[in-house]
Amino acid sequence: MTETAASAELRAAADPLVVVVELDFKTKQHRKISVDEVKAAMEAEKFVWIDVDVSQVDEARKVLTKLDLCAPEIVEDALTREPATQIGRYDHYIHLVLSGCRLSGHKFDLERVDAMIGERFLLTLHKGQPVFLEAVRKSYVTDFVRFAQSPSFLLYELWDHLIENYLSVHKKFEERVDEVQRRLIGEVDESVFGEASELTVDLLHLRKVVLPARAVLTDLSTRKSPFVSEATQPFLGNMVGTIERVLQDVLVDRDILNGSINNYMSLVAHKTNKVMSRLTVVSIIFLPLTFLCGVYGMNFEIIPELKWEHGYLAFWSVVGIVVAGLVWAMRRYKLL
Repeated sequence: MTETAASAELRAAADPLVVVVELDFKTKQHRKISVDEVKAAMEAEKFVWIDVDVSQVDEARKVLTKLDLCAPEIVEDALTREPATQIGRYDHYIHLVLSGCRLSGHKFDLERVDAMIGERFLLTLHKGQPVFLEAVRKSYVTDFVRFAQSPSFLLYELWDHLIENYLSVHKKFEERVDEVQRRLIGEVDESVFGEASELTVDLLHLRKVVLPARAVLTDLSTRKSPFVSEATQPFLGNMVGTIERVLQDVLVDRDILNGSINNYMSLVAHKTNKVMSRLTVVSIIFLPLTFLCGVYGMNFEIIPELKWEHGYLAFWSVVGIVVAGLVWAMRRYKLL
């Protein structure tokens, strides 16, 4: 049976509540087993991956109580708490809480996966089918047969696909940033400002999700542990650099978004200033003319200029001189 066919068979036969796979790193054999066979497999020095969907709370509790591989409080946390990447160290295993992302339109939802890795087992708890964990299931068999030397390869697989998940979400956000930039050119729809604000919040939310992942991964790659092989730690250390780049890119995207909005607002302010300058010039020109009109519009019987033969022409001559003088003065001082 080929590796791909074997992987497909395992997924097809998987129980929706719990899937247990036995891995033998010496012979490169892997097979699906039942929950009842877990302890026997571990006693035979085989490694088992127990994957439990805790959506059905009562059934999941029964299975986990029967396995008795982790502390009860960890199970309660997995069932009740919100996703937040963190690490806990115990005598017989390491407890990781991993927070993946599932895109839903322009938003993303967090998907929590609790992973307990011990000397002979990996126990994963989750609700539904997290995106990154599903990717692990699809690819781990091939990597197990070709490259795996120790159970730590599963830890590597989890983090590798989790980071891919972060990268894919960030790529979608980058596309949205580019779209907002494009919409800020030419005729601008006011809805773009609401979308830009929403996108800024989403970028900060993604950063808050990725930031603790960096701390946990740094801990795994630098701190010695019997459950993480020293051969795997350098590869985990390389992933820290990838997470650093994601964090930096998120900040860059936010700065680009803010810069685009600021540039647009500066352009609008510049156009407004030009309009106000023109209006100011018009006001300056018409202010003395308004004064002249006010004077000669008064209803006094004796206004000497009213009896002048060329009074009307004189009035317009004064108007012309005043306008020409103001225009010359404003051009000289670069006000026009």
